Amino acid sequence: QVHLVQSGGGLVQAGGSLRLACTTSGIDHGSSPMAWHRQGPENQRELVASISSTGNTSYADSVKGRFTISRDKAKNTVYLQMNSLKPEDTAVYYCKAVKGGRYAYWGQGTQVTVSS
Repeated sequence: QVHLVQSGGGLVQAGGSLRLACTTSGIDHGSSPMAWHRQGPENQRELVASISSTGNTSYADSVKGRFTISRDKAKNTVYLQMNSLKPEDTAVYYCKAVKGGRYAYWGQGTQVTVSS
């Protein structure tokens, strides 16, 4: 069975930092790309950052230079370090793992609220 359990998040003032973590079971981090998505109150779920099984990363333009995705294969965990947070970063953040090149699994979601 595949499980993705998220932690981190919360309330922070603009300019602050938060780190999200996503710990998995049933996922081979040597072959599964992972990503973080977010969904604001009036928006569709959007891709924030992704990391391949070999460590290549990509980011949405809106977070480049502020967010960093990383993974610790020994801990089966993917992180999203978020710096210089803005009110428009307020959303529910979800981690996603892709297994077998086709099956997507999602974490439970974590609220991030950035106050101005």
